[in-house]
Formats: sequence, structure tokens, C-alpha cells
Amino acid sequence: MFVGNNWDGTADVIQSRGSFARVGRVNIVPDKDERLREIYLNPVKLAFFLGIRNGPGEGHDQFVDDMYTTPDGGSVVASRPSFADVVSVDLATGRINWRFPVSGFRSDHMAVSPDGRRVAVSASTANTVHVLDIVTGQQVGSFATGDKPHENVFTDGGRFVWNMSIGEVNTDLDAPGWDFTKGDRRITVVDAATFRQVKVIDMRQRLDAFGRNDLSDAVRPVAFTPDQSKLYFQVSFFNGFLEYDVATDKITRVKELPKNPAASDDRKTFVNDSRHHGMSMSPAGDKLCVAGTMDDYATVVDRASLRQGQLVPAAKPYWATVSGDGSACVISEAGADQVTAISFATGQKLVSVPVGDHPQRVRLGHVPEGWTGPAGS
Repeated sequence: MFVGNNWDGTADVIQSRGSFARVGRVNIVPDKDERLREIYLNPVKLAFFLGIRNGPGEGHDQFVDDMYTTPDGGSVVASRPSFADVVSVDLATGRINWRFPVSGFRSDHMAVSPDGRRVAVSASTANTVHVLDIVTGQQVGSFATGDKPHENVFTDGGRFVWNMSIGEVNTDLDAPGWDFTKGDRRITVVDAATFRQVKVIDMRQRLDAFGRNDLSDAVRPVAFTPDQSKLYFQVSFFNGFLEYDVATDKITRVKELPKNPAASDDRKTFVNDSRHHGMSMSPAGDKLCVAGTMDDYATVVDRASLRQGQLVPAAKPYWATVSGDGSACVISEAGADQVTAISFATGQKLVSVPVGDHPQRVRLGHVPEGWTGPAGS
């Protein structure tokens, strides 16, 4: 598993099961000095670079967000928000194979196609998703989204790409009365071969029809059932998640999770508007794992009953994914610089492993047998 240490600019590679022990580390910003020179010589780029530092970066530069390995396990491809690009880093040498500057001034979440050959990346200030050949870095297509594209998911065996735009999350205009300032938030579904728009889902309409006009329509992390008939999604400011039936195009259930009494209800204190940020689903589709970011816990939820298990204490958990053998949920604890595995079966913590500064995205990947890091690292 690759753990992106957002503020370090590194990715720790850990075992995907069992002990989850660390195997090696990759420097995702070997060209840091060169990129910084470019930025400081360009007043517009510098303004956005500093804006990222003082906004979503919480006073830090965001050097690595998302990452996937190539099918042969020879390279890792990563988005670097502060550098507004995607790079491929050779896992043997640590050198950059290719670099793709995204449109605008910030790159964000990515998704890899089921065949491992293409990667979709959100260009959050350009309202665009680029789809790249993961080996060459060449763009094979792109499509327009709502404001501030965020999460991407390939569905139906790679036939479609879903993008969730979250709108403006870096202002203090967080009171419900200022919601109109957050921009155009929607789910955009496109054909992954032609990149033509297939469907747009405005969750504002669905939430209102469900009787929850009090909830934001900014869709954050999501999890599909294995048959992709239902979508579970988190929204800004909410300590819980909702269930959406894809065929009927309706929200069917909502689950509110406990608040931590020690956590502030002041929306301006939520990291980038996300009270809870991170979801994954067990391979059988019977359990959900939820990261309660601002409430400092993670929990496993039974999907049939929506009954939550024990609350596993965690420091600012910011992502949740599935272990290599499917038995555990792995969360990143951005506030403790560690990742923690939680059993889907019992809902109990299994192990925590130290990683780098401010871990966020965690993704399954491949490395060569016996690999312990790039040469000289």
C-alpha cells in the first residue's frame, strides 16, 4: 500500500496485509528545487502556490495527494497539488519518468482504470478532469466538471468515469445562508472512451426531495456497492453519510454518526469543510468503513442495518481504503502521522504503523519482489 505523506512530499510503502510493516519510502518531489524556481519567478503561479499553502494546506505545502502504480509495478504516478502536476517516479532509480502539468493551478484526487492503463486526475482550479496514459503520461482525453472537481471513480468495468465537484471549500462563508457562494457542485458522469457527458446528478435536488435541505450538496469521498447499484457518499459539514440508489436516481437512506463532545461544531474549524472525510466498503459489500475526521474516530458500519460498531479513536483520520486481502479497512491518521488497520469483521483496531508527515490518500499498489526503495534513498 502506498501512503501519500502530503506535507513531506514522500510516499511510504507498507505491506498490504498482516503486519502492515513499512517496506520503503519514495521521494515524490525529487525536482522540488526546479519547481520552486519556476513558481517564484511567476507571480501568478506564486499567488496560487501560497494560496494552497494557506488554504487547503493548513499552512503547509501540499506535495503529494494521490498515487497509483503502473501495471508492472515499476513506477508510481502521483498528483502534486502545490506543483499543479502529475508525475511518474521510477521505483528503481527515484527519477521522474514524465511530468504532466494540469490545467490551472492545482491537481487533486485521481482514479485508475480497472485495467490499470489510465489515470484520471482532477484539476481543481480549472474545473477539468484529465485522463492520462499511466505509462507515457500522454493525455488521452479530458472533460469539464462542476466547480472544484474532487473525487473520481471508474465504474462498469471502466466504461464510465464519475467525478464529484465540491465547490469552494477554502472560505469562511460556511453558514447555511452563504451556501450559494460555494459554486456549482454536481456529479458528472462521462463515457470513458469518448469523454462525452452521459449524466449530471445534482444532489441538491435529490437531498431536497429526501427532506434534507439542511445538508450540503458537496459530495466528498464515496463508496459503491460491488454491483454498483448503490452509492454511499459523504457531504461537507456532516457527521455521517447518505445512500443513493443509482437505478431510481434517489437518495434512500441517511446515517448520522456520533459527534465527539470534544469536537467543535464551528464549521469554520472543519478541515476544508469536511467534518467526515473517507469511506471504503468491504469486498463483500456488507460493511462500510467511515473516517470521522473532525470527530477523531473511525468506525465500521453494517450496510444492511446502518448500525455502527465501536468508535476506534483516531487523530484526524482523513482517508479509508481496503487492505490487500480485503479483511481490513486502512485509515490514514493525518493528526498522528500513522496509518491504522481496522478489522471489517470485528470493527476493532488491528495495528498502527508510523508514516511521514500528514498522511492522506492510501492506495493499493505493486512493487518488485524484494524492493526496499529507490537506489540511494
